[in-house]
Amino acid sequence: MRVTLLHTAEGHRARFEALGARVSPGAELRQEVREDWLARAQGGVSAELEAEIADAVAGAEGVVICTCTTIGPAAEKAGAMRVDWPMMQAAARIGGPVLLVYGLESTWGPSLGLLERALAAEGCEAVVHPMPLMRFWPLFEAGEQAAFDAVVAGEVRQVIGSGREIGCVVLAQVSMAGAAELLADLGVPVLASPELALRAGLEA
Repeated sequence: MRVTLLHTAEGHRARFEALGARVSPGAELRQEVREDWLARAQGGVSAELEAEIADAVAGAEGVVICTCTTIGPAAEKAGAMRVDWPMMQAAARIGGPVLLVYGLESTWGPSLGLLERALAAEGCEAVVHPMPLMRFWPLFEAGEQAAFDAVVAGEVRQVIGSGREIGCVVLAQVSMAGAAELLADLGVPVLASPELALRAGLEA
């Protein structure tokens, strides 16, 4: 089985290499990193950028998974799987209220739209609570992954500890996946996208 992963952050490469080795050692993972795409998409995905993404998807081998939430809609339009789609489907099956955690403003729209699509497909109506954590994004950009995971987990734990009714927590971006491991004892399902997406891609 061959899977192509389109990233916009170099840090995702090691995460998926380790995940692939654990989930499916025989699978061939091809990883392409285009950090410039995320930077260029902050004001919206232009027609030029959309064409570049489409060319990359068309030229890729095997199942293509776009691991960037921001450019996910453009990649999906070109035939790629969005990394967060299996996660949103899982959230819809669990039901709400949903705490949707994200670290970039450009992530909110695509994430909410995909979650709403999954909820509609399940016939589920759920309140979605946004949890923006943009103030911590510089930690991820600086390569301080452990610190980023810790603050994301801490913020989520604080919300759940406040007694707010939450059916599940959705960590919208691949960059947040490490926080899920720190929240294993939360008592509320915490969903991260990488493993769910890779398993879905391998099964496609």
